[in-house]
Amino acid sequence: MILEGAQKTRVLVIDDSALMRQVMTAILSRAPSMEVVGSAADPFIAWEKIQRLSPDVVTLDVEMPRMDGLTFLEKLMRVRPLPVVMVSSLTERGCEITMRALELGAVDFVTKPKVDVLRGTEELASQIIAKVAAARIARVRRAPVAGAAARPAPVAGPTAAAATIRGTHRILAIGASTGGTEALREVLTRLPGDLPPIAIVQHIPAVFSKAFADRLNTQCEFEVREAVDGERLTPGLALIAPGNFHLMVQWHVDHYRARVTGGPQVWHQRPAVDLLFKSAADCGAAPHAIAGVLTGMGKDGAEGLLKLRELGATTFAQDEASCVVYGMPKVAWENGGAQRQLAIDRVADFIVHPKSDVPALASVHP
Repeated sequence: MILEGAQKTRVLVIDDSALMRQVMTAILSRAPSMEVVGSAADPFIAWEKIQRLSPDVVTLDVEMPRMDGLTFLEKLMRVRPLPVVMVSSLTERGCEITMRALELGAVDFVTKPKVDVLRGTEELASQIIAKVAAARIARVRRAPVAGAAARPAPVAGPTAAAATIRGTHRILAIGASTGGTEALREVLTRLPGDLPPIAIVQHIPAVFSKAFADRLNTQCEFEVREAVDGERLTPGLALIAPGNFHLMVQWHVDHYRARVTGGPQVWHQRPAVDLLFKSAADCGAAPHAIAGVLTGMGKDGAEGLLKLRELGATTFAQDEASCVVYGMPKVAWENGGAQRQLAIDRVADFIVHPKSDVPALASVHP
């Protein structure tokens, strides 16, 4: 049920498969807050309908005739930016294309089942509706200019990270959700290579987490890979939680180790940011930790960030203006877990120089 007078989210479904157009339309039409205003079998028909129907959100298939989904997305985000939820396959190529789509400005993605499309897509109904709803309130950014530098210069500093964040017990922990793949890329590619170990939870499905880690590994000054249970966290290494597994950290003699486990979802998520943060607090890392929450829907991470702050960690949250979805950072700020709110382009500076005055600081909790 929606409030009287509230406008429904107008959705355009773009897919070359008649069955997928039918299934997606049926799923989205069940949500009282949504209205499917049309569908299109290829980008040329889609462009005409976007101009005529003015949808709030577009779902876009990756593989399409006459013009592929990536090319259409890039053109769309330059000419008429709209919230786009990609529909992609679970193949290796599908993962790479999806990562590129997120770079080009897509808000999120859902995965198309390999077999039994009708039943498999129906099983994802609640996820599809939730992601389209989140896209409606997302801040959409234009596609980057062709030829623009993909890798910004790392944050400058004496001997890079310097003594401010060095030390045997030092650790960085970051959590993100919707819009987080690009927010993390913005932060990590600006960090120098000699930082303490970094543990990351990004809400992302299995398979896609490895593609995400592999892409970051080619763009960062340090090694980035998917976490493996029991492996040692070392300086110059960032570990990303595998999709559908929680990532936690434990102290072992003289170093941190990754703990990768299954277990129930937390805040409807696996991996969950709260479990990473709380594990850092429980193993005594808080006084030596810098931790933060980036863009995302929901409240995952806020409780764990508060626990870390209360035990002496330096904490932050991304500010509203630079978030794709100001959900997780908002809760972390309002419950006092985050000491500071930062624009995404200031996060790397803050991590490298946490005790200095960061320019353009949005706000500070006492």
